[in-house]
Amino acid sequence: MVSKDKSIWILLIFILSGLVIGGLLGEIAKQVDFLWWLSYGQTFGLTSPVELDLSVIVLAFKVMFKINIASIIGMAIAIFIYRKV
Repeated sequence: MVSKDKSIWILLIFILSGLVIGGLLGEIAKQVDFLWWLSYGQTFGLTSPVELDLSVIVLAFKVMFKINIASIIGMAIAIFIYRKV
């Protein structure tokens, strides 16, 4: 439950920043022999873009998620920090 002084938007920002920083660290850890497991993960989403042609403008939508172990750890740390602050 979110208290009055804590916003759900701040939690969302914390989670997204934890995912991004963790994903970046996971990609960096891919090159280190004993930290390779942090980069293990999956990619899912739309592989080819969905196009909406309105004859004046064409909109293309493509969403891909790349989740690895480090990004999950980063998200957990972000939630922990949010609860403590």
